[in-house]
Amino acid sequence: MNEWLDDFRVAVAMLTRIPMPHPDGASPDNFVRAQRLMPLVGAGVGAVIGLAFWGLHAAGLPALAAAALALGAGMWLTGGFHEDGLADLADGFGGGRDKAAKLEIMRDSRIGTYGTLILIVACVSKVAALASLPNATALTGLIAAHALSRGFLPAVALYLPPARSDGLGASAGRPDATIATVAAALAVVIALVCLPFATAVPAIVGAIAAVCAVAWIAWRQIGGYTGDVLGGAQQVAETAVLLLVAARMGIAS
Repeated sequence: MNEWLDDFRVAVAMLTRIPMPHPDGASPDNFVRAQRLMPLVGAGVGAVIGLAFWGLHAAGLPALAAAALALGAGMWLTGGFHEDGLADLADGFGGGRDKAAKLEIMRDSRIGTYGTLILIVACVSKVAALASLPNATALTGLIAAHALSRGFLPAVALYLPPARSDGLGASAGRPDATIATVAAALAVVIALVCLPFATAVPAIVGAIAAVCAVAWIAWRQIGGYTGDVLGGAQQVAETAVLLLVAARMGIAS
């Protein structure tokens, strides 16, 4: 039980801006093992965004405005960690001519045209999807989306080699099959609890497909994964799940 609590604190510190004390005797193994609880932390982030949307909408704000502000609150909570990865990924893959150039662009903290455009597309898609959902469905849909979008990331780090020896992706360590399986199973359980079965199954499949697509593109482009690849995969999967939930349960549909 102490290991699980330690892993939860590490996962919260990794994925959010919430300050958490490091476990006594923390080592790189703690960061690897903590990846199994990323879906649980993601579910918490989704719950915060969902409650913010619910409160803002109930206070009289239009659905689009409430959705935009709630998602902004989520970005503040996470520090825009994954959004930054998505932008860097788009800039690198879109602007680099070879592996070295792509990795160099991805390391650059400045945002380019491809990064700006993909963030606009992702943010507008999520705002529109969220605004189309009833408050209660938006809450459960966000919890599922944030859990699923993080639940399959350890599998990417397991099956793809690091694209470079330094950087966040490499320093976080590579999980084993047990850690990746626990993370994926936890994400699936959260989705099945939060969503009707007929919606949960497409959401799970959509999240897996989105993560696999980003991983495959990364393997073709740079021969492995980086922290930006993981962040980009999370964002693509989160957006895909929210769009699927909106398509099946949205008011407009």
